[in-house]
Amino acid sequence: MFQHNMFDSHTFLLDMTRKTPENELDLIRDDEFETKSGTDIMEAPSGDDQDPNKRPKKKQYHRHTQHQIQELESFFKECPHPDDKQRKDLGKRLGLEPLQVKFWFQNKRTQMKSQHERHENTQLRNENDKLRAENIRYKKELTTAACPNCGGPAAIGEMSFDEQHLRIENARLREEIDRISGIAAKYVGKPMLNYPQLPSLGPPNRSSLDLGITAANLGHQLGEMYTTTSTTSAGDLLRSISGLTDADKPIIIELAVAAMEELIRLAQIEEPLWINQSSENNNSTDVALNEEEYVRTFPRGIGPKLLGLKSEASRESAVVIMNYVNLVEILMDVNQWASFFTSIVSKATILEVLSTGVAGNYNGALQVMTAEFQVPSPLVPTRENYFLRYCKQHGDGTWVVVDVSLDNLRSTSVSRCRRRPSGCLIQELPNGYSKVTWIEHVEVDDRAVHSIYRPLVDSGLAFGAKRWVATLERQCERLASVMASNIPTGDVITSPEGRKSMLKLAERMVMSFCAGVGASTAHTWTTLSGSGADDVRVMTRKSIDDPGRPPGIVLSAATSFWMPVPTKTVFDFLRDENSRNEWDILSNGGLVQEMAHIANGRDSGNSVSLLRVNSGNSSQNNMLILQESCLDTTGSYVIYAPVDIAAMNVVLSGGDPDYVALLPSGFAILPDGSSNAGGGSLLTVAFQILVDSVPTAKLSLGSVATVNSLIKCTVERIKASIPCENA
Repeated sequence: MFQHNMFDSHTFLLDMTRKTPENELDLIRDDEFETKSGTDIMEAPSGDDQDPNKRPKKKQYHRHTQHQIQELESFFKECPHPDDKQRKDLGKRLGLEPLQVKFWFQNKRTQMKSQHERHENTQLRNENDKLRAENIRYKKELTTAACPNCGGPAAIGEMSFDEQHLRIENARLREEIDRISGIAAKYVGKPMLNYPQLPSLGPPNRSSLDLGITAANLGHQLGEMYTTTSTTSAGDLLRSISGLTDADKPIIIELAVAAMEELIRLAQIEEPLWINQSSENNNSTDVALNEEEYVRTFPRGIGPKLLGLKSEASRESAVVIMNYVNLVEILMDVNQWASFFTSIVSKATILEVLSTGVAGNYNGALQVMTAEFQVPSPLVPTRENYFLRYCKQHGDGTWVVVDVSLDNLRSTSVSRCRRRPSGCLIQELPNGYSKVTWIEHVEVDDRAVHSIYRPLVDSGLAFGAKRWVATLERQCERLASVMASNIPTGDVITSPEGRKSMLKLAERMVMSFCAGVGASTAHTWTTLSGSGADDVRVMTRKSIDDPGRPPGIVLSAATSFWMPVPTKTVFDFLRDENSRNEWDILSNGGLVQEMAHIANGRDSGNSVSLLRVNSGNSSQNNMLILQESCLDTTGSYVIYAPVDIAAMNVVLSGGDPDYVALLPSGFAILPDGSSNAGGGSLLTVAFQILVDSVPTAKLSLGSVATVNSLIKCTVERIKASIPCENA
């Protein structure tokens, strides 16, 4: 494949900034990109041993003495990641070569990790045994369960404990609501409103009848739940909710059923609830929610719109290459959901599971969650939500997954983004396809959005249903490409396993980039100068014992700006290896050659590439760059990272890519949301640089100044190289 040749992708940058005494980028190379293993060094064969007529001499090993091992162990406790100088000093003191010291520490870290994993496996095995014993005990207790109404034996059959609990709670709530309704009708003289029934999506099953509480039956308690107008952050909200009480759970169950009914109606009803609107910027037709008709159709729902919040509602449908069962599993598994929609979901957590579903699937599953939704730019604050997620099957092959906010479950306050019933309706189609109808309906305070991103947010392309569906389509195509086994591998990628490993490594690279480019509450950006939109923002983080990142201090820098050029033009320019030397300072103007290419979508822009940069300076080493470019109707990305040649050889042969250290950089290209033909582009440029290989070191001003200069120079080159036809 490739010759074993370690590279330094920042050599040119160091040459360019060598006159600056505070420049720190000479520390960017990663000492832990290790490709050899073992604690022993073999003796090199002598001239006699190289005689081809003689049998090869048995390999001789130098074993460490007990004193050497004790000294190494003692030093390891103080510093498990010694640098070059420390290894040389230690080797000199113990009579060892620096390479022997390096390999000993490498193997020691591997040994410690294995011991830790064995300890964790033992704990998990013990916990699993406890859970199995509890499960057996619960099953025995259920065989002797008594009916709470008549005291007789309960005919539970195949019903789960969660479903039995839901039935009991619903029976009690139904009696309570009927009693309140009777009192209201007696003293007020007005009966409770009832909604007209829609045609069923399929034959009703047992669970749908038992959980069939309509939104009209919620009464005033759910309306009062959303009448407060104060706002707070999601962090304050979560601190105020230390756990759900028994009194909360019946309300959550009713809210889930009502939200499910509302979402189904929103997916089925056309005019006058949804109004067709022509979209001038892409010559298509969008649908907008008629808010007056919405209030008439759902008079109670979850209460009136809060003061200071703006309504956003959108609906989008598409046919995707994924079986509906797999799609439901992705939506209900929080880790898969966050990974699948990594460009939209910056972080997500399940706080409590109220029901795991019935009969071994997610039918009836109910979860309480928190999540942040993002646009890939530091100029757009994330939208934080505390909500429930409810999954239900309606007939054979049709599933519905609905979200609805729980911000005011306590009487404290609500966040600045409230999620009315939103989610998707999934219908089974032949040949492993599914039809998805997606609804996004939120009320939000978006005054903190920067002015250049406001048209994009107002258009719905930032957080609306169209972006969710476009991302879903692209990710389904990518997953189908990963699973395909009949695609030619090519000369560099010699096996299907190598192809899958390379795609898996690229997926981790994209996830790492998206997690670090937005304005999530998980990190704080610092603006280097001024208050303009295109100012550089930076943040730092420490990387310790993370096999996916080089150890040390990582400096992230990002800037966003507008260009009067269509997004497709910017995307094609940045992903083309032939134009890379026009903007990539670190390539030093060298020739960029594509070594491997994997298509992972119908559009030619959706691909993963392995690039080799042949520097014009013969004294510099060649380097490899892993790049993924992806495109859909709501935006595009070009994300890349320098990779070690030896590590990449392991990946291309089908090895585990999880231990390849990456620091991804790249571009997020979004439409500007304008109604002009073609429109402009909102470009976010983001770099990640290792400024010090010692995690405990302090960040110097020279490092920040150098990275600031690097990103600004890159932006100037991009602006100068792309022809601004609409300027």
